[in-house]
Amino acid sequence: MFTIYKQQILNDFNNRHNYENEFHIRAAMRLVEVAKLQPGQQVLDVATGTGLAAIAAAQIVGATGHVLGTDFAVGMLQQARQKVATLGLSNIKFEEVDADEQDLEVSQFDAILCSSAIVYLTNIPQALHRWYNALKSGGIVAFSCLAETSPSSSVLFRSVVQKYGISIPNPNAILGTPEKCRQMLRSTGFIDSEIITQEFGFYLQDAEAAWSGNAKSAFGLQGVQWSKQQWEQCQKEYFTKVNAAATAQGFWNSMTMFFVTAYK
Repeated sequence: MFTIYKQQILNDFNNRHNYENEFHIRAAMRLVEVAKLQPGQQVLDVATGTGLAAIAAAQIVGATGHVLGTDFAVGMLQQARQKVATLGLSNIKFEEVDADEQDLEVSQFDAILCSSAIVYLTNIPQALHRWYNALKSGGIVAFSCLAETSPSSSVLFRSVVQKYGISIPNPNAILGTPEKCRQMLRSTGFIDSEIITQEFGFYLQDAEAAWSGNAKSAFGLQGVQWSKQQWEQCQKEYFTKVNAAATAQGFWNSMTMFFVTAYK
């Protein structure tokens, strides 16, 4: 079922022209690394975006393997297909699919990846159950997610807009600690889970860019009907809070990420 929330996700990602920043590239490469893929494997990359993890996986599994990358943001998939054409890869394809409604065959894949996107799914336990069934015996699921305290700029953003009557749920809360990840995996049937914690934080120098990124995201202010004065007042308070917490190097934007793997 297509909801307002999903439309907000599409609005967010179809209009991201700088998605392949240092954070997303490093996160995708790290996820593929911890998945320990092998030549000849069949791999699914859910919510593939511009295909960062999928393309890296395709280069590992080689000509005897195959990678399927799925996403429902057409703008992202266009970028992914352009890159594959440039690289000349023939063992990878992309499909426009809503991950919340994705039909998967039983015991179809050796590995299922989801880089920095699992929190966007509307029913994470259901998705994990679907992935569990789609994995071959001994297959691996590998996903990455942020700690519930990250990013710092978004935590601050939500606290500021709440003063103006807008309550934004923390998207990272459901999987925001290692124990929450392990519990979710156990309840689905996965075994031998491993979680690697890595900090991708950086000093934020552009508070205006941080405001814009948060406000336009699916977990932001899309659809909020404010007067120009309200927008400016809230934005000004956000800038004030960022500057107050900043040091000479800038505002420390913590990005604590979990790289989670488990087996069927």
